[in-house]
Amino acid sequence: MHHFTSAADVSDLNLLVEKAFAIKQNPFHHKDLGKNKAMCLLFFNPSLRTRLSTQKAALNIGLDTVVMDVGKDAWQLEFEDGMVMNGNKAEHIKEAAAVIAQYYDVIGIRAFAGLENREDDYAEKVMESFKKYAGIPIINLESPTRHPLQSFTDVITIEKFKQTERPKVVLSWAPHPKALPQAVANSFLEWMHLTNYDVVVTHPEGYDLANQFVKDFPVVYDQNEALKEADFVYVKNWSSYQSYGKVLHTDPAWMLTREKMKLTNQAKFMHCLPVRRNVIVADAVIDSEQSIVIPQAANREVAAQVILEEILRN
Repeated sequence: MHHFTSAADVSDLNLLVEKAFAIKQNPFHHKDLGKNKAMCLLFFNPSLRTRLSTQKAALNIGLDTVVMDVGKDAWQLEFEDGMVMNGNKAEHIKEAAAVIAQYYDVIGIRAFAGLENREDDYAEKVMESFKKYAGIPIINLESPTRHPLQSFTDVITIEKFKQTERPKVVLSWAPHPKALPQAVANSFLEWMHLTNYDVVVTHPEGYDLANQFVKDFPVVYDQNEALKEADFVYVKNWSSYQSYGKVLHTDPAWMLTREKMKLTNQAKFMHCLPVRRNVIVADAVIDSEQSIVIPQAANREVAAQVILEEILRN
């Protein structure tokens, strides 16, 4: 593995999951793997779990880490070629990426979707530019279209808690007052295609995700119907892909409640966090024994460490 920006960078998911469980048993087994190496984490957007878990995973293997909030600590970057740079962007990505690569061995990048221009967001300009100009491994800490560390975490979590070989996993849209990207939902489905799970997607009409991520997974517009006999329910909001970045409605009837969970096969509740209580999910669900959001979040460290070890070995 050289870069880690999507599921396409994974050659054997089962092997990575095995390594994740081994790391959970002994996170310091390779404590010197990152000795005399360093990683730079660039955050164009806020973070809690991604930032802390990735730093902790690096610490476990002796990898020094520096974090930079790009919007606050660095010059504004220009990503377009041929621009007359007489505005507020003082540095071009060509120089910035190349310079960072002189100091560090790995770069992690978090850059959200702007939700204004679908073509621009889905072109992944920030991630692809760093891959092009840095020349060293790039890790996706969430981009406009994907959040692969979260998705790998989700697979590890399902593997830990599943009771059957082929569990039914439901990805359900839920209401939210703000427009959110499709990245987590896209990425979750992309990684689900690497598994043998029975996956169902449910959301209101108008919130269909891009075909490249959904592919042949069934889409059900009736949430209650989709939840029947589910073993895992992953709830996440996303804005419209077709009417790009728009909040078409915030129907509170799509909030996950205890009554809806009764339709499932005593399903485990999952969410990537942060979550708006009593908007996305009722307190009675997230505070119940069926909720595994904290173990899920804990696996963020494990997922990051697996990927860092794979990259450093290569």
